[in-house]
Amino acid sequence: MTELRTHTLEVPGCTLHYDVHHDVREAGESDAPILLMIGSPMDARGFTALAGRFEDRTVVTYDPRGIGRSTRTDGAAESTPELHADDLHRLIDALGGGPVDIFASSGGAVNGLALVARHPEQVRTLVAHEPPTARLLPDREQALAAVADIRQTYDKEGFGPAMVKFIAVVGHQGEIPADFADQPRPNPADFGLPAEDDGTRDDPLFAQNLVTCTHYEPDFEALRAAPTRVVVGVGVESEGQLACRGGVAVAERLGTEPVTFPSNHGGFLDDTFGAPGDPDNFAVTLRQVLAA
Repeated sequence: MTELRTHTLEVPGCTLHYDVHHDVREAGESDAPILLMIGSPMDARGFTALAGRFEDRTVVTYDPRGIGRSTRTDGAAESTPELHADDLHRLIDALGGGPVDIFASSGGAVNGLALVARHPEQVRTLVAHEPPTARLLPDREQALAAVADIRQTYDKEGFGPAMVKFIAVVGHQGEIPADFADQPRPNPADFGLPAEDDGTRDDPLFAQNLVTCTHYEPDFEALRAAPTRVVVGVGVESEGQLACRGGVAVAERLGTEPVTFPSNHGGFLDDTFGAPGDPDNFAVTLRQVLAA
């Protein structure tokens, strides 16, 4: 079954767009919980490959507020994990109230942690893959300063110069040096990025989510008390990088061990976006985690 149905949901300040992939629950072919796949700032397209490897489950993907098809009407500049969590709460209500299983990537993992802290009854299992929780790191001051510098660069110089700094930070191995912002940066053109400032400041990563996501500190007391099973995932190839270290830090605070997934931060991607991971084996590991 390959049917894909797109729906909209009105939430305060935004119209969310979400997709239901191969609804085997409605067809009576499975009673497994809905599997919700979420990212941020990644939209639903990023989960097409992974969803296609779960055709025995009803899979739902969505575009977070201000990203892709989900246009904002609130005029606000930033989106917090709490705001995304409220959107997810309303989305799960629209899907029947849950409990659902969630695979959450990157900023989506941060938003998933915020959702479980607020509405644990709606989530059976949360797999939080590499949440970039910089505030939890031993080098938090340097890491948050590097994030602040990326945002300042975006505000002053635009997308290309900010993106090369972002690439450098997320790919850095180990603790972020105190002088990271002062180190020479590559030419954006070397990465196929625009070197000229086009004057726009509406990129969802830099304008809406980067600062609020990395600065978020999960409510660990609420997470430990929740009936939800929270599993932290990390990529075998991203060991030592900021998002992987953030995931390890979350697992430590929860008193659990992270599960190692194949490939890297985007290990569930195929080659659609030019940075393929290992979606076949990634899906195998995710199935094992959800079935445990």
